[in-house]
Amino acid sequence: MIHVHSRAWWRATLALCLGSFLVFLNLYVPQPLLPELRAGYGVSTLAANLAMSLATLSLAGALLVFGPLSDAIGRGGIMRLTLLLGGGLSLLLAWAPDFGMLLALRVVQGFALGGLPAVAIAWMGDEFERSAMLPAVGLYIAANSLGGIGGRVLGGWVADIAGVAASFQLVGALTLLGVAGFWWLLPPARGFAPRRFRLAGALGDLRGHLATPALRGAYLLGGLNFLVFINLYSYLTFRLAAAPFALDTRWLGLLFLTYLGGTLASALAGRLARRVSPPACMAGGTLLMMLGILLTLSTRLEAILAGLVLAAFGFFLAHAMASGWVSRQARHARGSASALYLVFYYLGASLGGAWLEPFWRAAAWPGVVAGAGLVLAVTLGLALRLRRWHRPRGAADQEVAAASASSPQTSSRRSERPQAAL
Repeated sequence: MIHVHSRAWWRATLALCLGSFLVFLNLYVPQPLLPELRAGYGVSTLAANLAMSLATLSLAGALLVFGPLSDAIGRGGIMRLTLLLGGGLSLLLAWAPDFGMLLALRVVQGFALGGLPAVAIAWMGDEFERSAMLPAVGLYIAANSLGGIGGRVLGGWVADIAGVAASFQLVGALTLLGVAGFWWLLPPARGFAPRRFRLAGALGDLRGHLATPALRGAYLLGGLNFLVFINLYSYLTFRLAAAPFALDTRWLGLLFLTYLGGTLASALAGRLARRVSPPACMAGGTLLMMLGILLTLSTRLEAILAGLVLAAFGFFLAHAMASGWVSRQARHARGSASALYLVFYYLGASLGGAWLEPFWRAAAWPGVVAGAGLVLAVTLGLALRLRRWHRPRGAADQEVAAASASSPQTSSRRSERPQAAL
């Protein structure tokens, strides 16, 4: 097993953070370009947003495939090959002849990009000691936000200088270079114990996860929070591209630097988890999201940016806690448990446009804020409800030890592997 802060730990963590960065670099590069896509192709705001929502929807579907598959064939090869394909598809997007082909390529790309998120935390669970999971998962999720920032900022600036196609070309080229580094850095798996893939067994695992209230609540919380958060930025680009702000793609890309608030929250999540229960952190993160979104009602750009920083901090705090909660609560098939969390997460992102579009049409930005507030009221209730399943770390470990001592199956090497716990 890999020990915290050992050379192997740093190498593996750097590899997974690099892979995470590349996934979200590719996934989010079109977001600041949505006003340009709407104008260039003569489509509606909802149609332009399909460049984001269809990719996240297909990514969610990929998680249902790669998560259970990784429990059978291993995780390293899936991560390497899907990253390579995702970067290649960004290059193809630069030559998409029409909007329909661009959307089709984004669907395929979203599926490919699902490979690494589906299995990365499960890979850590196989290879890292329990004490090594907290800082590694926090850094990994921080890399998620940095990749999202990089894709949006880079996409916006390059498009302003050389056009939309150049944004895809540059991101694709950078990804292929990054994949070479990921391929070299990721150490070989030593703690993985394959399970023969059986469709009935995989479906049974998914049903079991969904039937567990402590997991189901976290799945819904992650998905609904992301429904609000990611689409908040999409509709804000349309608001800020219009009068009186009239920002171009370069400045719309810089808008996503507010994600740095989320990067900080992810990096602090491990420390907070030692002092405050995960459900309390999820509730606190949701409340911060609410407050940040209310600040965006201001007509002053600096107040809007402050609100986005606060919302990003709250969102990523809740997300880091929820994803770690799933890894800890799952007692078997962690690959599929983590993948199912991300299915809900990206399914929420893909459905957010359909939820918020009527509010946008009815009342513009105040309508979007109202629609977001309705969803966040639900997720706050979910976070508070999860408190009933929280157990102090010492008590949880004693229960696992007792179960392992009383059951030959649970004392197997696979059952003793650490789980992500934020």
